[in-house]
Amino acid sequence: MESVLKIFQEEPIAPFVVLLAIILVVPPLFERIRLPGLVGLLAAGVVLGPNGLTLIQEESQAMKLLSDIGLVYLMFVAGLEVDLDQFRQTKHRSAGFGSFTFLVPLIFGTIVGRMFGFGWNASILIGSLFASHTLLAYPIVSRLGVVANEAVTITIGATIFTDIGALLILAVCIGIHAGDFSAIKLVTLIGSLAIYTAIVLLGFDWAGRQYFRRSGDEEGNQFLFVLLAVFLAAVGAQLIGVEKIVGAFLAGLAVNGAVGEGPVKEKVMFVGSVLFIPIFFVDMGLLIDVPAFVRSLTTPQSLALTLAIVFGLIASKFLAALLAKLLYRYNWREQIVMWSLSLPQVAATLAATLVGYRAKLLTEEVLNSVIVLMLVTSTLGPILTARFAPGLAVPEVEPEDFVNPLVWRGKEDRKPYRVVVPVYNPKTERFLIELAALLVRQQPGQIVPLAIVPGHIHMNDPQLTTALKRGDSLLAAAVELSREVGVEATPLTRIDDSIAQGINRASREQNASLVVMGWGRRSGFQARLFGNVIDSVLWGSHCPVAISRLLESPTTVQRILVPIENLTQKSLWLLQFTHVLAEATQAQVTLLNICDRTASPGRISWAHSQLELLVSKLTTNIPPDIQVKPEDDVVRAIVATAKSYDLVILRSSPRRTSAGGLAVSDITAQVTQRLTCSVIMLGEPQTGVAPGLLQLKPIRQIQQRSQKPRGRSQEE
Repeated sequence: MESVLKIFQEEPIAPFVVLLAIILVVPPLFERIRLPGLVGLLAAGVVLGPNGLTLIQEESQAMKLLSDIGLVYLMFVAGLEVDLDQFRQTKHRSAGFGSFTFLVPLIFGTIVGRMFGFGWNASILIGSLFASHTLLAYPIVSRLGVVANEAVTITIGATIFTDIGALLILAVCIGIHAGDFSAIKLVTLIGSLAIYTAIVLLGFDWAGRQYFRRSGDEEGNQFLFVLLAVFLAAVGAQLIGVEKIVGAFLAGLAVNGAVGEGPVKEKVMFVGSVLFIPIFFVDMGLLIDVPAFVRSLTTPQSLALTLAIVFGLIASKFLAALLAKLLYRYNWREQIVMWSLSLPQVAATLAATLVGYRAKLLTEEVLNSVIVLMLVTSTLGPILTARFAPGLAVPEVEPEDFVNPLVWRGKEDRKPYRVVVPVYNPKTERFLIELAALLVRQQPGQIVPLAIVPGHIHMNDPQLTTALKRGDSLLAAAVELSREVGVEATPLTRIDDSIAQGINRASREQNASLVVMGWGRRSGFQARLFGNVIDSVLWGSHCPVAISRLLESPTTVQRILVPIENLTQKSLWLLQFTHVLAEATQAQVTLLNICDRTASPGRISWAHSQLELLVSKLTTNIPPDIQVKPEDDVVRAIVATAKSYDLVILRSSPRRTSAGGLAVSDITAQVTQRLTCSVIMLGEPQTGVAPGLLQLKPIRQIQQRSQKPRGRSQEE
């Protein structure tokens, strides 16, 4: 046993292996018992740390490095996830609520610190811990389709003010605590911080946009540029005497616009959420002294401090939401949702607490109390959001704003409906052509079978000649299939260095309305980290992409299942595509919504009414069936329901990590792996309006009316 401990203490690779095992195994286990995965990481740190089995030493250089990277990454992701476009729409009210939810908790926290004998510097720092918040419940409001509600939007925008304000106070408090701090040095620090902030926000944004524009599709170099930006900002912050997490958050805001919603952002956040950020939470667990933690919940003085911090935070956030309600005249439900969204204290709070604790400005009792605060608020906030967010006023699209998804409005906008079908595998070519034909028949249009041939330096290379011959053979077969189904086809061959770029460029040149392509080969971790053809086509396409895994001819489909979460424009894209396909095959469509098993009858009725409202926008001969099922496991419920259907149509969307740093499970990916019937994933373009699928006028805000409570697939 001693030799084993010696290896773990002296060999840096051994603890890293343990960390990887923890990250892989522990969070899913805790999520199965309905506890946050980060709680499991904290518990693992306690068990394996110096107060447990001593397999991981917090003092080791490797652990310090990985934890610091995780700390920096955590704050960088918090800045990168801020939706700047959404913030700009309501920036004035976001600033108003941001001021309330920053200043009120700051005052409460400062009072708590003074009540328990802390100095002014430490008390103000405790107040700043109250001031920030983490949008843990964002996936809930996104799933419910109420993100566009103004109260929700300004709460999301307020994150910028609260996090920046809290980090700036942290920087000043740590600087004062370092000693030999005069008024001149304070002014110098604030001035340096202002200049540094301007350089990062403006300079990094400009440099990022220039680099991404010039580097084109070199995702590897763009990924490295983002990493360089975040750690350069962190080092720059330390050079002016400010904590590195300040620079990391500002770097996230700075490169936000340059990165956009693209594959580089997904890869950056994926690497952080599956590796470095979980290591930071494990390191937090190493700091927890179990006897001291128990004392903080049992001894009168420590228990009083913990209760004061927890209830002081909850009360101050409620008061801030109440002030916003009175000022902006929101209703009580919107106030509760604003309160619940601003309640969780994870990212900035934990990061600042750790910095203050390491600087000896905050005590171990405060650290333990903040961990309790994190556990309480990260549980209470999402519960309240899930309870009160349904029924919020949401933007609604009027019936007259809908058009046939295959027709452009106005004669000048009408254009041929073109479906580009990349052909690669002869075994799946027929079903793809038949699917495209079903869509094209809705109005005069054509299919464009597309063969992509990988380019070579020498255009007379024998390999290129062979590839061209194979492409011609596939295209000839596609044209013949098109004749069989009675649709015009215009074959196209393109030579390109990248298959994905070739598909996107050809579809753009052809002014395609839709791309229909087969299922990709690569999936799982490899695809998430390195990407695949489908990922690249989805990110770069100017029009919708239908990714198809067809086990039988689409002309024989009679029952279609559409899992749908909320009433948004993105859901309308999915439903209108389904409507066109169902009209072509006279299939019965079922809309399925999975809600929490504990959902009240009123919540279920609200979800049903939302789907009915969605259905009312379409004119169809066969009205869709609507099912709302209470179920804890969304994936299992969808897979079980799909067993009696011929086809499942899903919406593919970019993955998102929670601001707390842990990845939000990709339900679509899990469902597609377990389905045994045909599947179509519809991905919409990342910017602009998709030609030929959906064209909507600007939506207007209205008040929500109250509601009472089979075979094997072939590889592509």
